[in-house]
Amino acid sequence: MKSKMNQEDIKQFVKLELSGWNRSEKYGIIFVLLIISYNAFILKDSPIAIIYAICGMLYTIIAGKGKISCYIFGLISSLLYSYLSLKNSLYGNLCLNLLYYIPMQILGIFQWKKHLKKTTNEIYKTKLNPKELIILFAAALPISIVGIILLFCLHDSHPIIDGLMTVLSIIAMYLTVKRAIEQWIVWIIVNGLSVIMWLNIALQGEKVYSTIVVWIIYFLLGIYFYFQWKKELTVQ
Repeated sequence: MKSKMNQEDIKQFVKLELSGWNRSEKYGIIFVLLIISYNAFILKDSPIAIIYAICGMLYTIIAGKGKISCYIFGLISSLLYSYLSLKNSLYGNLCLNLLYYIPMQILGIFQWKKHLKKTTNEIYKTKLNPKELIILFAAALPISIVGIILLFCLHDSHPIIDGLMTVLSIIAMYLTVKRAIEQWIVWIIVNGLSVIMWLNIALQGEKVYSTIVVWIIYFLLGIYFYFQWKKELTVQ
């Protein structure tokens, strides 16, 4: 009986996770998968970069919808991105993923589970107050400077961009777990810097085309979901 109940719970969970997607979002996922497939078979992209691209893209889209299953793909993409970062001497990104993203995503599962809408299995979105915004971003500048200096000492291949991305990503992931709309503003900045960094790496001969595509998509998705969350918060 217990096993049967668990199976029903799983079926209901999957059903709710797959619900609430509009036509443009479905077409968007298909379009991205086609681009990644093109990179895989025509440009002979790295298998690790391809799998990361798929999982990373699914994480971002599902997180944007406020579905808790995003963290499954988030954990996989963080592990793969750690490997890519190590291979390309991006030590800030490596530490960020292994020491922060993975633990925070595990925490996010438990935090989001407390704030799910029963009808759609989506999270309730929030917004930071002015005091929280001032404290959060006032701390970002000095920490960024310290991080950049440290990465210079470690001979990081892109210390300035990597340092800024690391600090801003810490803030963005914190805001993600808090379900705050401001996360998308920070992610847009991080994703823009990431596109620049990985384009530079590709110009040096590394086959990371799918990684570049994913960061471009992340950038566009950040803009899209910012306005989607803003619309929902206006209605609440």
